[in-house]
This record gives sequence, structure tokens and C-alpha cells, in this order.
Amino acid sequence: MLIDGVFSGGGIRGFAYVGAMQVLEERGIYFKRVAGTSAGAILACFVAAGYNAKEIEELLDELDLKSLLDPPKFSRTLPFLKWLNLYFRMGLYQGKALEKWFYKKLAAKDIYTFDDLPRGSLKLVASDLTNGRMVVIPDDLPSYGFNWKTFSVAKALRMSCGIPFFFEPVKLRDNKKEECIFVDGGVLSNFPLWIFDNGNKERPLLGLKLSSPREESEPHTIKNGLNLFEALFSTMKDAHDKRYISRKHEKDIIFIPVDDYSATNFNLDKNSKEELVNIGRSRTEKFLKSWLPQEQVLYRIK
Repeated sequence: MLIDGVFSGGGIRGFAYVGAMQVLEERGIYFKRVAGTSAGAILACFVAAGYNAKEIEELLDELDLKSLLDPPKFSRTLPFLKWLNLYFRMGLYQGKALEKWFYKKLAAKDIYTFDDLPRGSLKLVASDLTNGRMVVIPDDLPSYGFNWKTFSVAKALRMSCGIPFFFEPVKLRDNKKEECIFVDGGVLSNFPLWIFDNGNKERPLLGLKLSSPREESEPHTIKNGLNLFEALFSTMKDAHDKRYISRKHEKDIIFIPVDDYSATNFNLDKNSKEELVNIGRSRTEKFLKSWLPQEQVLYRIK
């Protein structure tokens, strides 16, 4: 059974997607088109590149998460200097190691540019802070003067995963020679379910969201400046999507409650990874008990 899929952001908590993918494949459900933001963009890219659930689990298991954190050279001997990098280069870590890892894993499947993928099979969301604009890659690349066919998928993925202040933003010059600064797509749309929901579905549309359902979500506790910033960022990144998602959409969304895990904990231990995978499995199994039979009747399967 072929479906279209949309994956939300959620940082390191994206390990839960592995469990969800395992269950979907066990039930014979595969993705024709995929879209995502941040952590969801990573999964979407790997799926579009041809990785299956087992392969994704293996490449994540072998990954040393801390190796993706690459502070500038001058701060490796004097760690406190990384805060200068935050001020001048707008991120604690360069993000070069992250993009290099993306490139290596995609290259293993002979995926380098968007022309190496079936057209329309992959869409990633990034945030253009310079122009205050949500960007869908590769669709919006021509408006910046870039040829979408030759644009690096690894670069696009790095743009979508640029957690503000954590990784340095991606800087690109558009066709007017003006510098545009791109950060994590989750700033403007953390769960872009709207990308494929155009009223003309050829396949079932399934969303996977790294959060609790609306009725189970806890309100923000705000007692200090840090709490205020966290609540502000969380509200900002979810406001657009919450307004879009209605009860009608919720029946096609697997909510994976991982709120107790940090999105930026790159010291995640093996037990925590396994817990996240198991949460993804259990929530997907529960969801499919009521969703699958209905979808098989309603949609023409291609």
C-alpha cells in the first residue's frame, strides 16, 4: 500500500520515527511522497533516498551524535570562546559535520541533487529569516535563482535542520546577490501537513507528529526568563500548524508523545534511544488498528 507522508520536527526525539517506520513496513505500508521539517526532514530524505526502517535504525545506531557538534577551531582549546561564535556567527556549532554526514549517507544511495529523486517525491521546509518567508525546497528554489535540479539535497536538509542559536544558519546569495539567512523550518512550520493536502489526493495522507494530541498537551509553565523563551519559541513554531490542523486532519495523524525528552540532547544514551523507538512502535500499532481498514476502502491505491 502506497501513501504520502509528512513528518514533524522534534530534534533528537526523531529516533521515535524508527519504531513507527518498522510497524508501517510490517503492515506493508510504504511512502510514495514525503515531506518534513527538521528531524522530520531527515527521515523524509532517507525514505525518499530508498532507506528502509532497518537501514535507518542501523545508520542511527552507529552514529556518534556528539560527532555532529563541531564548534569552531578556536573554541576547542578555549571552550568559553564558543559563546563568541554564538554572537558573531549566530550559532554554537558550525553544522558542517552535520551536512557532511547527510551527504555521505545520501551518497550511499546515489542521491546527490534533487534531480536524482523522482520529481515531487521529497519536499523540505526551511525558514528564510532575511525575507521573513517560509521556504519549501525544491519548489521555491527558482525564486532565489537556483536550479532545483542541481541543488544539493544534503544542503537543503542542513537548511531545514538549522536549530536557531544551536547550529550556525545557512547563508546563500540569491539572484540579486543579496545574502539570505536560512534556519530550521520549524520556526515557521514544524509540521507541514498542508504540503500534500491539496484536496486532490491520489493516495492516503499520513502525518507523524512528535508530540501528544491536543487534548493531552500540558500548558507551559513560565516562572523565569528561560521558561519564557522556551514557551515563546514553542508557541511560535506550532501556531501556524495548530491553526491548520482540525479534527478532520487528526484522524490521519500518528501522535508520538515524546515531550519528556530533550530535542537537543546529543548525549542520548542507548536506553533512551530504545525507549523512543518503542514509543514510536506502540503509538503506530495503536493508530493503525482503526485507521488502516478505512483508508483501504476510501482511496485508490497506486
